[in-house]
Amino acid sequence: MQPKGDKIILSFDHVEGGLEARGGRLRGFAVCGEDRKFVWANAEIDNGKVIVSSPAAQKPVAVRYGWADYPVVNLFNGAGLPASPFRTDDFEITTAPRK
Repeated sequence: MQPKGDKIILSFDHVEGGLEARGGRLRGFAVCGEDRKFVWANAEIDNGKVIVSSPAAQKPVAVRYGWADYPVVNLFNGAGLPASPFRTDDFEITTAPRK
């Protein structure tokens, strides 16, 4: 992960044959700024890397992918293997209280 202005650039290992979004635009990415509040993000593949951004996170510090109970994700490598859910942060995980 490399923050660059209002974007985060993600590099991956094991991208045999490159990266691809199956079924349309990339989905499943969230980004946060220094406030640590994650928002859904725009993501695109550019030159073998994934560029993540959101107008709601002007200075992003972390990215999560597929970070949900039932994630809708579609990032694959050229060999047809899906990217696993991941996060670039080490923030303490909290859960919402049950009502």
